[in-house]
Amino acid sequence: MDFSSNRADGDDILGDAYEYLMRHFATESGKSKGQFYIPAEVSRIMAQIIGIKSAKTSGDTTVYDPTCGSGSLLPKVADEAGTNVTLYGQEKDSATSGLARMNMILHNTPTAMQGNTLVDPKFRDGEALKTFDYVVANPPFSDKRWSTGLDPLHDEHDRFKGFGVPPGKQGDYAYLLHIVRSLKSAGKGACILPHGVLFRGGAEAEIRRSLVRKGYIKGIIGLPANLFYGTGIPACVVVIDKEDAQARKGIFMIEASQGFLKDAAKNRLRSQDIHKIVDAFTKRIDISGYSRMVSFDEIEKNDFNLNLPRYIDGQKLEDRQDIEGHLRGGIPQADIEGLQHYWAVCPSLKKALFKECRPGYVELVIDKAAIKSTIFGHREFTAFIHGMNKHFDDWRGRNAEKLKALKPGHHPKNAIFDLSEDLLAHYAAKPLISKCDVYQHLMDYWAEVMQDDCYLIAADGWKAETYRIIEKDKKGKEKDRGWACDLVPKSLIVAKFFAGEQAKIDEMTAEAESVSAAIAALEEEHGGEDGAFAELEKVDKASVASRLKEIKGDKDAKEEAVTLNEWLKLSAREAELKKELREAEAALDLAAYKKYPRLTEAEIKVMAVDDKWLSAVDSRVYREMDRISQCACGHDGCYRGSWRRGFADCGVSRLAWRGDDSADRSRPY
Repeated sequence: MDFSSNRADGDDILGDAYEYLMRHFATESGKSKGQFYIPAEVSRIMAQIIGIKSAKTSGDTTVYDPTCGSGSLLPKVADEAGTNVTLYGQEKDSATSGLARMNMILHNTPTAMQGNTLVDPKFRDGEALKTFDYVVANPPFSDKRWSTGLDPLHDEHDRFKGFGVPPGKQGDYAYLLHIVRSLKSAGKGACILPHGVLFRGGAEAEIRRSLVRKGYIKGIIGLPANLFYGTGIPACVVVIDKEDAQARKGIFMIEASQGFLKDAAKNRLRSQDIHKIVDAFTKRIDISGYSRMVSFDEIEKNDFNLNLPRYIDGQKLEDRQDIEGHLRGGIPQADIEGLQHYWAVCPSLKKALFKECRPGYVELVIDKAAIKSTIFGHREFTAFIHGMNKHFDDWRGRNAEKLKALKPGHHPKNAIFDLSEDLLAHYAAKPLISKCDVYQHLMDYWAEVMQDDCYLIAADGWKAETYRIIEKDKKGKEKDRGWACDLVPKSLIVAKFFAGEQAKIDEMTAEAESVSAAIAALEEEHGGEDGAFAELEKVDKASVASRLKEIKGDKDAKEEAVTLNEWLKLSAREAELKKELREAEAALDLAAYKKYPRLTEAEIKVMAVDDKWLSAVDSRVYREMDRISQCACGHDGCYRGSWRRGFADCGVSRLAWRGDDSADRSRPY
């Protein structure tokens, strides 16, 4: 297959397709082969934190993975580099090394070797180990057979010299020390390891002590559990950096185990989780309960134990129960003060809702049913919502023209990077709303819709071309299911050019539904044993007409005849409306179809950018604002608390007053 004419330059079509297949292979194979595939999200994190993007790279820059599995990690690092770099990989499993070699060939770097890295490293300079600029790895966790065929005490490559020999049944540090030995004097690496390497004692404790004292460990990132295929245990990324190691004064630690999305049987890192990890690590951002620089002095006081909870308390606050509030009623003042981030935005709202009932406790000054209207109608709250809407409009206006300026051959990945980074910066200092949540809404829409549109523009420009939808049945017979346009859907054309026609169709649809409802009501009312439809085996036009002939002139059946005639009248109107609807919809469909060839490029840009992309993002951000206004705790990711039902216990907030019907109204706390 020749993709040389692909105008979306820089995108690896075959490589992405291969990774897609490997991901599904890993998902469906469970532990048998899942261990040889790293989730793409983790690969991207490792590729970014080693700093290859900001470095000056060329074909002489070398990247090595000593346990490359199917080769999913190396291409991510190469992609992050931005220039052609030289990749090296080794995998001991013969079948998997074949997958890795295929992957490397598809990425134009056929340098994957088969063999046991610890026993027989394939990449050497003479008899010595070859050293590399960057090393990344996901070695087998706690390999119990790492030393088979190897004499660690007399290792010809001196990988354990000055550190000590890892335990015979725990091979994690054997791979990490191989990485250290394989790095150049200013080399950088990242290795995925089980959390046990951070705190296990014995020989591993001595190796850990030596690594810390030499300054080789630059950072540690704790990842969520159940993230990898083949194992559910939590893992961490240990970042190695030999450059200026002796001058290093501490280790930057990130506890990111709580940031993930539950996806079927596995956990998955979201775009915002990846961005937060990379941003915090590269900029050394101190975030309470998430990340901080830990000095060597503090580490030494903890006897070189690197377990993240010793240095970062990332646990959520437990829900506290106030016994007096339960027994005597009232809401604890401490819980109200815990919502200070809301009161900072709406200072007088608190007084509009609560009053003191006794020292340390408050109660509502309004009826429970009026909570929502009081909050939503409060001038400070409405001013906040208005200000946030205007804030998005400012970003929207600034970026609309940038998006309309996209040209054939542009790089979609660069486009979304610039757009998303600008959105993050735009919401960085705003109260209540999380910039990461807003960022995630944009990235979700990018993955669902916008990405494909941008690739269409990169390939063909601003063209709104229709195509027929052809489906095949089980016998292979083709059936035309109509037409579609990906960049500018029919709905946008109709809304912009045929709003009047659509309004008439909507009116006819509403009338048809009303008539159908009247028919159903008539049949239900007169469907009993003594009803007008009792003598009919089937209620349809032919049966009703036949029955009317039978009772014609029968004075005792006058009421039945009235009902049946009413049914016929409604049925006739329903059929008439359905026919008119089909004709109107067909006419509108044809008119919209004929409109596409007459669209100007300016019209296409307005509909794609303003009416489609930015309107969709606007809607999602608006829903985010609505979510914030409904949640009493303001905690990122909480969707359960709702001011629509009163202040609710969302599982994060300590405020446990309930406004739902199941609550004990006499004891609101």
